[in-house]
Amino acid sequence: MPTQTDRHVSKGIHWMSRNKRVVAAAAVAFLAIGASACGGKKDNSSDSSGGGNGGGKGAVIVGTTDSVSSLDPAGAYDYGSWEIIDSVYQKVMHFPTGATTPVPDAAKSCSFTDPKTYACQMQPGLVFSNGDPLTAASVKFTFDRMLKIAAPNGPSSLLANLDNTTVTGTDQVTFHLKNPDSTFPSVLATDAGTIVDEKVFPADKLLDGSKIVGSGPYTLDKYTAKQQASLKANPKYKGDAKLNNSQVVLQYFSEASALKQAVKDGTVTAAFRSLSPTDTEDLKKTSGVQVLEGTGTEKRYMVFDAKVKPADQKAVRQAVAQVIDRAGIAKEAYDDTVAPLYSMVGNGIEGHTDAFKDKYGQPDTAKAKALLDAAGIKTPVSLAYAWTPTHYGAASADEATAIKRQLEATGLFKVTLSSTEWQQYQKDEKSDTYASYMIGWYPDLPDPDNDVAPFLTKEPFLGTGYLNPQILSLLSKEQGTDDKTVRDQAFADIQKIVAEDVPIIPLWQGKQTVVIRDGVTGADKALDPTMFRFYELGTK
Repeated sequence: MPTQTDRHVSKGIHWMSRNKRVVAAAAVAFLAIGASACGGKKDNSSDSSGGGNGGGKGAVIVGTTDSVSSLDPAGAYDYGSWEIIDSVYQKVMHFPTGATTPVPDAAKSCSFTDPKTYACQMQPGLVFSNGDPLTAASVKFTFDRMLKIAAPNGPSSLLANLDNTTVTGTDQVTFHLKNPDSTFPSVLATDAGTIVDEKVFPADKLLDGSKIVGSGPYTLDKYTAKQQASLKANPKYKGDAKLNNSQVVLQYFSEASALKQAVKDGTVTAAFRSLSPTDTEDLKKTSGVQVLEGTGTEKRYMVFDAKVKPADQKAVRQAVAQVIDRAGIAKEAYDDTVAPLYSMVGNGIEGHTDAFKDKYGQPDTAKAKALLDAAGIKTPVSLAYAWTPTHYGAASADEATAIKRQLEATGLFKVTLSSTEWQQYQKDEKSDTYASYMIGWYPDLPDPDNDVAPFLTKEPFLGTGYLNPQILSLLSKEQGTDDKTVRDQAFADIQKIVAEDVPIIPLWQGKQTVVIRDGVTGADKALDPTMFRFYELGTK
């Protein structure tokens, strides 16, 4: 997810750092006809061990520099929005804490009945927080609505392969796919599969305001944009999550320095996204504060829009790729707290190759000049680069400056920087406003397909102006099989094409970091690769 694109970037459990296991295997196993998505799931409609017991004791105050684009799942595809959405709503499937295999959530069981048909039996007796019943009809309404609205900043692109949804009775829902897709159970576990109340949400437009209704572990008690969100335990919740708190209060900060000070003052008890590297180092020395960090899934890309000059010329994009110094960006902007990334498929993920390193090697001005000369392009090339100042944290300014400095040091480019706040930024990058721009990415699901497909389909969530029929064929091939060899080769070919055409330059992959005050528990579990889990946080 953009960090999203930002969607969609520590602890002992990291799907990226495990011993080269086949991350995709968990998802593709579902393709076997008639096989259960996760075995079954007991009917826990009378189970009081989840949020229905009112949650744990005490409140946790979490500070963040993230922002919220929309509280309506159909209109939100960024990490800050998904944190609330993931807490308030349920999905058909979900990833339990620390897991990379999706299991039924609002569903009782799911299975493929054929390669293009995925059927789910919903749990009986589920209700939304307002008491309305959650049935198979609610699920159909949700997916029909998501595809009909197709909000520019929403996650409907994740459902591009969904043809239609049908129901049988009150509990049976069937998803009919356009093409076989071994990752579909995992797609249902993303917030693109968030179930909404058909009596509350309009069928053809986004819900205005903050009076949202879900069936998840929390309700949104109060919300003030850019200031605060209060999440309270949902007494009607009937799911697997065990709440270790009764309330989570999200405090939004426009500056990382203010967030750091709030941690020091104790006005927030936990901080997640995005403190600068220097702020984090300072907090490590602060009494009563702990910093937990480890390998994460967040990535940063430099994106080109092939409809905007001069990014419409492949030689320009290749020349930039030839001189970008990822190690320099990691050092200058992030004090080496992030690792260089040479492919859209993340480091440590099955199917990853260092495609950009293989093609371009070390930064080389002479090779970049030769590319431009061969294409008849005069230098210096004037290139506009956009970035967003708040959404990705304070270090994003240093990153943009480092990119400008590197490109201009070659004498081949003249770079103009511009910055726009996140909500407008999302609109601009989709409307062919920027020749090149910064984007972050948290994977929506633990499969290499999710590192490439959202960017490279016919209807990508980003404005790239790039479409390659060969990549579309390769995506179809890897999505339609559970053969590891076939999938790995397809991903290798996709990464090679991307390195050749350069619609996007992968720059770095980072860590996840959470800062807690003494007395806060569960932060190691909350730092989950798929989403920060508020319900894992507790107080002593």
